[in-house]
Amino acid sequence: MTSYRLPIEVQPLETERYLAVCTAIQGCHAEGDTIAEAIENLQDVARQLLELRLEDGLPIPPELAQADSQTVVRGEVLVTIAG
Repeated sequence: MTSYRLPIEVQPLETERYLAVCTAIQGCHAEGDTIAEAIENLQDVARQLLELRLEDGLPIPPELAQADSQTVVRGEVLVTIAG
């Protein structure tokens, strides 16, 4: 079993849901009621898309780095100050 680190972005939608996107994999996006749910759904979509690529004999996108077993979370937050 091989693990990959996926670059993702999560953004709020007007419907009070969240959209998670991985631009490194074409068509890889998912929604959720919470940020965590959107990311979890995105993991499922990414897994399915990568498995389909392998079944079709296509390579894994080179921008996806193989990961060790450690979980890493990277992100950005917005901070607004009065000024």
